[in-house]
Amino acid sequence: MKSNEFVNKKILVVGLAKSGFAAAVILKELGSDVTVNDQKPYEENEAAQIIKEKGIKVICGGHPIHILDDHFDVVVKNPGIPYSNPIIHAALEKGIPVVTEVELAYHLTNANFIGITGSNGKTTTTTLIFEMLKRGNKSPLIAGNIGTVACEVAKEAEDDDIIVTELSSFQLMGVRDFRPKLAVLLNIFDAHLDYHGTKKDYINAKAKIFENQSEDDYSIVNADDEEVMQVVAKSKAKKVFFSTTKVVDFGAYINDNVLYYNQEQIINIDEIALPGKHNLENILAAVVASKLMEVPNDAIKEVLTIFTGVKHRLQYVDTINNRKFYNDSKATNILATQKAISAFTGGIILLAGGLDRGNDFDDLIPYLKSVKTLITFGQTAEKLKKAGNDAGIETIKLVDNVEHAVEQAYALSENGDTILLSPACASWDQYKTFEQRGDIFINAVHKLK
Repeated sequence: MKSNEFVNKKILVVGLAKSGFAAAVILKELGSDVTVNDQKPYEENEAAQIIKEKGIKVICGGHPIHILDDHFDVVVKNPGIPYSNPIIHAALEKGIPVVTEVELAYHLTNANFIGITGSNGKTTTTTLIFEMLKRGNKSPLIAGNIGTVACEVAKEAEDDDIIVTELSSFQLMGVRDFRPKLAVLLNIFDAHLDYHGTKKDYINAKAKIFENQSEDDYSIVNADDEEVMQVVAKSKAKKVFFSTTKVVDFGAYINDNVLYYNQEQIINIDEIALPGKHNLENILAAVVASKLMEVPNDAIKEVLTIFTGVKHRLQYVDTINNRKFYNDSKATNILATQKAISAFTGGIILLAGGLDRGNDFDDLIPYLKSVKTLITFGQTAEKLKKAGNDAGIETIKLVDNVEHAVEQAYALSENGDTILLSPACASWDQYKTFEQRGDIFINAVHKLK
């Protein structure tokens, strides 16, 4: 354990879900006096009932401010809970530190962290780094926003392990001491402004990944992204770059269809299995991180020749009667869908739609010109239909859900077409998660057989 920061303290955990549940249990094991507060009523809250059986105080059904009368040392909040939440707002006004469980994870272990953040590509890059380190026998563990709670992973980590951690802006807002040995910032685009309020606040949250790094650490950044370069300028760590457009002095780049690291040839681009030009940024970032951790070239190359993607992220599903199906349910914003469309040529049938966050789809129109047929669903169906009409798409169909979208897409498809689920929207109008939406797509494709 790195420190006693969370040992024998009085701690409030706000929000259960996976991270809150894990944090509460671990904090109890550390000897802390833990109280859990969750919005969901106790009678309907299985996680809260289990927590109470473990001897942890539980307050459910709302977020009453009087909880803070117990004089807590620290609040650990679920990343998705906004800072406008009454308890969180009041805690900050009282000067009580508010952190996310990533901060707890950092204090639980002496293992080094690799932190990966960015508006798009985090999960693919995190998985690539993990696979390269594993192939290079470097004892990696994978954690964070990718689905495995960081504090649970850190609790079991050995000192010589490397914890490869996907980090969202929500998680990074709640760190104080967290210091990754390698910090990766892939890109910055308008995202989660309903949570952060302004793009400046969103950028400041991403920038926290570099905040505690020293000259003994490395900041790995996209040299093609001006805002990323502005953010990293304040980092005290050694700066290492990646670029798809130019040769960089220290880092990874592409030149004459070959991927290089510091003038050392790694692999020909044609040998890389992962589709999509946008994935080259993720690949370059992963190569930089792996080389800094002394992974041999043959291990890196082996991963790049067999790794075809992460589930729900431009995932190849199947080919039926020479129609290829791709699941990109993780594309919850316009930028992600732009990149997904750009990954393909030929006849594209796009399945898109979902939660209406108030935005229009004008930025998607230039990319929709490459789409032959648009099948749209969810709250944004009419908005996407308008964008499709403006792009000149001849065939546009509105359907009830993803399953019907698959059926309609196949019925309208021709030999050689690509049928692509890339919604450009969050899933919460119809589905609990983007994973559920993607799984329904996959099952619908298999039903076609």
